[in-house]
Amino acid sequence: MSTFQAPKGTYDLTPPDSAKFLAVREAISAPLRDSGYGYIETPGFENVELFARGVGESTDIVTKEMYTLTTKGGSQLALRPEGTASVLRAALQANLHKAGNLPVKLWYSGSYYRYERPQKGRYRHFSQVGAEAIGTEDPVLDAELIILADQAYRSLGLRRFRILLNSLGDKECRPVYREALQTFLRDLDLDEETRRRIEINPLRVLDDKRADVQKQLTDAPKFRDYLCDACKAYHEEVRALLTAAGVAFEDDEKLVRGLDYYTRTTFEFVHDGLGSQSAVGGGGRYDGLSEMIGGPELPSVGWALGVDRTVLALEAEGVELDLPATTSVYAVPLGEEARRVLFGVVTELRRAGIAADFAFGGRGLKGAMKSANRSGARYTLVAGERDLAEGVVQLKDMESGEQSAVPLAEAAAELAKRLG
Repeated sequence: MSTFQAPKGTYDLTPPDSAKFLAVREAISAPLRDSGYGYIETPGFENVELFARGVGESTDIVTKEMYTLTTKGGSQLALRPEGTASVLRAALQANLHKAGNLPVKLWYSGSYYRYERPQKGRYRHFSQVGAEAIGTEDPVLDAELIILADQAYRSLGLRRFRILLNSLGDKECRPVYREALQTFLRDLDLDEETRRRIEINPLRVLDDKRADVQKQLTDAPKFRDYLCDACKAYHEEVRALLTAAGVAFEDDEKLVRGLDYYTRTTFEFVHDGLGSQSAVGGGGRYDGLSEMIGGPELPSVGWALGVDRTVLALEAEGVELDLPATTSVYAVPLGEEARRVLFGVVTELRRAGIAADFAFGGRGLKGAMKSANRSGARYTLVAGERDLAEGVVQLKDMESGEQSAVPLAEAAAELAKRLG
């Protein structure tokens, strides 16, 4: 057994499984790149205050799950538990919102960290692809992001996911609902910690997953009964746009998500094949977050989709991704002269954009051909002293088993032609 192992609640991505994760990241980001979203990358850690202000000091993420550290200079930093606050901070710092083209549309991909109880689908280190549209209040933008996520999942072959949708109101109507909810919750039989939460952020109680709490919430006030006319109209427009686009959704009045910054539109993608960790992604509108972290008023909307959860969802549905072989041509030299010559051919193939690999280490023909098989290569190039003396290499089709001699000078061109 290895002396060192990955920390508890984390995982390593190794071939061939890592190819699935890369394919999922590519599928999620492709619709974004085609819709005007530019790539952004932020540090793996930020000042603690960014998340305390942005995510919310009463959230589980900040109070229980955030990894924090003190630098040698005494600064308090935190490993990023989510992406939105970091991306918005970076956009503000770079003055992207002043470039005159709003919304600022950004996408990102990376690792995030939360100190949680590890279980399948919930890790302490996890991977997400996210998208943010910063600086514009428009229901079309909300609908666009939901449609793009739906498109990404469907392009992977996922079908058994559902979209849950809700509105959390704005600074006009949300305080009225908050007060009504607090009044209702104070009369329930709840533990002390939950009672404290009622006073700090009562919406968090709606998100409590415990069955005994959910049972008591059956008659809780409904957000829809407290939405102001502007929020009602906004939400109806989002719903109408999704319906017109043929994207099915379910209204879920208890959907609040785990972060304090959401306003108006909130949504979640859930997959019924994942058990308790059913959310594969989600997001919403966060019109006040910029001001919370010291920026100007910049209404925004975004989402993050979990790469590891999406891989689990694909497995639950039995979806096999059509992953291209990492190697198209495998070169097997027999003898020192052949090693030099065939390595030159491999280098030429790679420069031509053909995935090629080489039997390193001077193995014999039998062992090298086993490696060629394992590589998934469509063609194998074999050459020994006699072949080189005749100016040819042996080209073997690994699917049909057919083998033919090809002039050495034409090997690269012949492979390029066969591989299209």
